[in-house]
Amino acid sequence: MLDLAMLLRESIDFDQQVHTAKGLRWSREQSLWNAYMALDVELAEVANTSEWFKVWKEHRGKHNPGQTPHETLLEEYVDALDFFLLIFHKQQWTHLTVLTPEELDQLKQGPALDLTKTYLGIKSMVLSSLKEHRQGDFGHAWHLFLTLGLRGFDFTQDEIQNAYQAKREVNLHRQENDY
Repeated sequence: MLDLAMLLRESIDFDQQVHTAKGLRWSREQSLWNAYMALDVELAEVANTSEWFKVWKEHRGKHNPGQTPHETLLEEYVDALDFFLLIFHKQQWTHLTVLTPEELDQLKQGPALDLTKTYLGIKSMVLSSLKEHRQGDFGHAWHLFLTLGLRGFDFTQDEIQNAYQAKREVNLHRQENDY
């Protein structure tokens, strides 16, 4: 089961560790804009890894050595998820992360997604939330992002939870080794 509250705490803790270790003395605005920039890049990496839009390719989906395309995409997805959570914290919108198990299950239900429209909708709402400071846009982008993972990419809640935990361990190890 996906424990979003735990993932939120871990995202905040890791961000604080990085700021301390790197001696970052950013203003709230600098830190927020950096998190938005990172989310934008990570969302693009999700699209680029999946390659759903590359209709000219016969075999779509990039993969890292030793991983399937599904595993590689999941790793990129949880990178983006981490920055969603971090922005919720930095914007003081953490109440929007809360979803019941039933609500998460409902996101998986429904017709097939148009991945391009879903992706561009997420990007548009994320940027609108930054420019217009509209938490509703960010909350809606969050729901679409979770729907993209659960329905569009057919990830399970357990896969997302486990991949997030595994990537967190990688990131902690990287920080310990002067990444």
